[in-house]
Amino acid sequence: MADDLSAGGTFMDDVWSERDTTPSAIAAALSELLKQRHDEDEAVAPARVLNLVVIVDREWRGEVLNRLERVGRYHPSRLILCAVEQGRTTLDAVATMRVEGDPRPGELALYHEEVLMDIGEHHLSKMDTIVDPLVVSDLATVVWSPHGHPEAVDSLLRLAQVVLIDSEGEPNPAEAARRAREVEERAYVVDLAWLRSTPWRERVAATFDPGGLRRELTAISSVTARHRPESVITGVLFFGWLASRLGWEPGSIMERNGMHYGRCHGRRQDVELTLEPDSTMTSPGLAGVTIATALGTEIDLNRGPGGLSARRRTKDGTESTWTVLGASRGEAGILGEGIRQALLRDPTYAPALEVADSMLA
Repeated sequence: MADDLSAGGTFMDDVWSERDTTPSAIAAALSELLKQRHDEDEAVAPARVLNLVVIVDREWRGEVLNRLERVGRYHPSRLILCAVEQGRTTLDAVATMRVEGDPRPGELALYHEEVLMDIGEHHLSKMDTIVDPLVVSDLATVVWSPHGHPEAVDSLLRLAQVVLIDSEGEPNPAEAARRAREVEERAYVVDLAWLRSTPWRERVAATFDPGGLRRELTAISSVTARHRPESVITGVLFFGWLASRLGWEPGSIMERNGMHYGRCHGRRQDVELTLEPDSTMTSPGLAGVTIATALGTEIDLNRGPGGLSARRRTKDGTESTWTVLGASRGEAGILGEGIRQALLRDPTYAPALEVADSMLA
């Protein structure tokens, strides 16, 4: 049943709900809500950019919804969130239409649609049949399953063009890389672990961009990445990016005494790779990067207040420091950036992932 406009002209959410329902009943309810909304005000139109299908464990539904609330302007046009509950045999659903902001009567406004479903574990292998009637045709469909459930993701690959993953959610880095490559063969992958390294990749590229430093790219002799203990895969993806861009032949990365070591063969010399865990980090991702060259230059980047603190030291001992302001979106902005990236194409992730997978194999 839909709520009406309030007397003051402020739009209320239109809501429909039903227990023990079916996908076709939910789709019919969405169509009816759309018709009612349009009858009330022709200036209100549905947002039509992308569908986001989210598979979550029931007990974490609130946390995931809170994260989605913080993505701001990157909120999906239609959100279909499926909460998996152990022992459940029926499908319950709530459909909501929510208008952006507080438009005046007759003022053009957009609304987003939200479908929240409670499902059982036995639904996971046939998620495509549940979701198919609910996605908006001709829009990109993105799938995100932050709590695993690979069988649901595999089922939905028939409908989805993009899969949003977080490789840091897999405790085994090798398994994370393997699964990412498996999905990447069937859909475009947006990896939140990869996006967390964006500021570091941008700053390293910018640091070596001046003509006088470009020749030192072929002289890189060692790279050290400091990371949150659970963020090994982010560090390996960073190494994979360097190797794929600079033409290094990758070797294996091995763990020893809580640290990871590896080696790549560069065009002039081998490149020593080191991953150092930083237990003081409270958010996922990298804490710092140090790059040394055979010509005596050392570049050091570290997290700092307001951005990244950078230091460059040359062979003669000359040292310069600066701060890259606002270089990181922070963890709060990562999910929104992931949704935005679903509409773009990053040609550097797949080669970096391929190298990372070979290093961890």
